Amino acid sequence: MTDSPSKPQQFMRFARQVGALTTPYFTSDEKWRARALLAAIVALNLGAVYMLVLLNEWNRVFYDALQNKDAAVFWRELGRFCYLAFAYILIAVYRFYLTQLLEMRWRAWMTTHYLDRWLRHQRFYQMELARFARGTDAPPDNPDQRIAEDMNLFTSYSVGLSMGLLNAAVTLVSFVGILWSLSGSFAFSLQGQEVVIPGFMVWMAVLYCLAGSVITHYLGRAQIGLNFRQQRFEADFRHHLVRVREYSESIALDRGEPVERRHLGERFTEVLRNYLQLLRAQKRLTWFTVGFGQAAVVFPFIVAAPRFFSGAIQLGELMQIASAFGRVQDSLAWFVDNYSTLAAWRATTDRITSFEASFAALPEPTQAADAPTPSDDTLVVDDLHLSLPGGVALLSAQGLVLKPGDTVLVQGPSGSGKSTLFRALAGIWPWARRRIRLPHDFAEQAMFLPQRPYFPVGSLRDALAYPESAERYTDEQLQAALRNALLPDLAARLDEHDTWGQKLSGGEQQRLSVARALLKQPRWLFADEATSALDPQAEQAIYSRLLDLVKARQGALVSIAHRPALASVHASTWALVPGQAGQDPYVVTSSGN
Repeated sequence: MTDSPSKPQQFMRFARQVGALTTPYFTSDEKWRARALLAAIVALNLGAVYMLVLLNEWNRVFYDALQNKDAAVFWRELGRFCYLAFAYILIAVYRFYLTQLLEMRWRAWMTTHYLDRWLRHQRFYQMELARFARGTDAPPDNPDQRIAEDMNLFTSYSVGLSMGLLNAAVTLVSFVGILWSLSGSFAFSLQGQEVVIPGFMVWMAVLYCLAGSVITHYLGRAQIGLNFRQQRFEADFRHHLVRVREYSESIALDRGEPVERRHLGERFTEVLRNYLQLLRAQKRLTWFTVGFGQAAVVFPFIVAAPRFFSGAIQLGELMQIASAFGRVQDSLAWFVDNYSTLAAWRATTDRITSFEASFAALPEPTQAADAPTPSDDTLVVDDLHLSLPGGVALLSAQGLVLKPGDTVLVQGPSGSGKSTLFRALAGIWPWARRRIRLPHDFAEQAMFLPQRPYFPVGSLRDALAYPESAERYTDEQLQAALRNALLPDLAARLDEHDTWGQKLSGGEQQRLSVARALLKQPRWLFADEATSALDPQAEQAIYSRLLDLVKARQGALVSIAHRPALASVHASTWALVPGQAGQDPYVVTSSGN
């Protein structure tokens, strides 16, 4: 059993996490702009504190003029206040603007950085596979939220809190000397000896805020975990709403509205339950912080009143003491005033850190599979071993050969790994050990047709040309591909915008995917149940066109299909059969039809 880390260890670990998330931007290619903005914000914060020092001195002169009924000094100080206030306003406006600008540019850089990492080497796909293998509670949950929302919160909290802390520290340094010189000494007798405490008001402010900080941490520490869970529950609820919209037709056909309503209700109940706990924690903390702040208004007057009534100080000096005490108290109470924000920042940092850690947990591209060796014009699987994300062996294959002119049907029981074999050939399955020789043009000329194709929201021409730009093809080419894929009614709708993944039926989606292949003319074509939603006649017509395509391109066709009729259009078979004792669960064998 390992000991849990101590509080200092937890703090140091969190500090390292913040440093690891913060440093990359300020050392990136935007570093000079970022550093210049940060320096300008720091300078403006220092300028704001200097203006507060001048205003504190103005308090003394102005209120002394009131007490002495000195009209000339009164009007002079009012004029002086105007330009002091104008300078402070100018600094405050540009401090706000530049702070927001830094937050925006930092968020833009972080979002771009993590989007690139998430989409590179199919890591977005591998994360989902790993998450599925480890269970629905395995991190990272909702990477979309971590990129879209958590990056925004992290940059906003980081800049706001760091500048607030800097402002508090500089204010403390600037005003503690003023308060020390104004507060005088406090004397009392202890066992017959007189004890004198210099700078009494300073020590009272320190004790007041120290007690407040301890109580605040005790009352508010539960908010860190509650904020972390709140962000997760909110994202889960939004994610399920999106899934209902994406699968609206299937849910409607199954009359699944009551089930989805229950599931959404359960997720929203989690949102509300956790939020209520967070609200109660915030209420407890607010009781104290509001009372703490209100007491701080009168506290310096109570402490300094005896000296004022004894005539030791005048009204202006009393107001200056109260103002300086307020600044020192505000600085020392920064932790109290910002505890809820600190808790939310800690939760956001933990979420981004766990997202960062999920990248490290994935296999590196060079470790995911041995690099394929290009061959002249033949695909050769010398040795291939595939595993599930959890590490369980799935299948193995040796000696598979695919040459120009070949047509291969892949057959095997459900769950034996037929689709995973395609993923390995495509190079997107990381849990593989392989020695494969690929044709020299495989990367450019291979195309995989899945059972459920993806279509971006937008125009039909963009959906048809995806992932290439539709500008590469003429209208005649696009329309011919649609007609050859048995979609003549869509040929006149190229510029129509829609959610094609929901607008079209399953069969139409598969035919639109085939139209992509007919448009792009690949040599090496892999079809994974790509016509399962079509009737036999349409399926035969589609396969006739695909066979003509690979024949004209001097390529090959490999299909996963269960319908017996398709065996006649393939010359050979790759069969996934149970392995013998000591082998992988399934072994791929090759034979002619």
